[in-house]
Amino acid sequence: MSEFTADVQLTDIAVRDTDVSDAVDEPFRAMILDMLADESRTVSDIHAELSRRGFDRTANTVRHHVNELRDAGLVEVARLEERRGGTQKYYRATTIVLSYSIPDGRADDVDALAATVAPAVADLLDELRTDHWDELDAIVSEMAPCEHCRTQKYETHLLLTILRRAFVRAET
Repeated sequence: MSEFTADVQLTDIAVRDTDVSDAVDEPFRAMILDMLADESRTVSDIHAELSRRGFDRTANTVRHHVNELRDAGLVEVARLEERRGGTQKYYRATTIVLSYSIPDGRADDVDALAATVAPAVADLLDELRTDHWDELDAIVSEMAPCEHCRTQKYETHLLLTILRRAFVRAET
């Protein structure tokens, strides 16, 4: 029997945070997150906007989905307002979920851009590892169930998380 061998190169990393993915696996919740990314809204505001978009759900169903997003840490109460003897909660997204595909025929352009910035990213990763190794290693060691996974996956996940959060801060 012949052995099939090929040079397979890593081209991308898909990050799946179980807290986030469980909360947004429901497309309805992803839509709510998208609405809350730009402005804070009450459950009533969300319900009205969803109805306007053609989604017929009860206010209690919308409230349930907002609570699921809140429990996952993806939305939080932005402010409280007193109204008609009660308190209105305005929610705002703390996380943006992007679910897009690169257009057909543009993968080479994206790869070229990635190649352009790769040296700067490599320098940044070297700087992170050099200047913050003890802190990174401490966090990674708490994540790891075994030595093999610690060095192969958890450090990568941690570095990507740091870079994603730095990106969000730089963009806002």
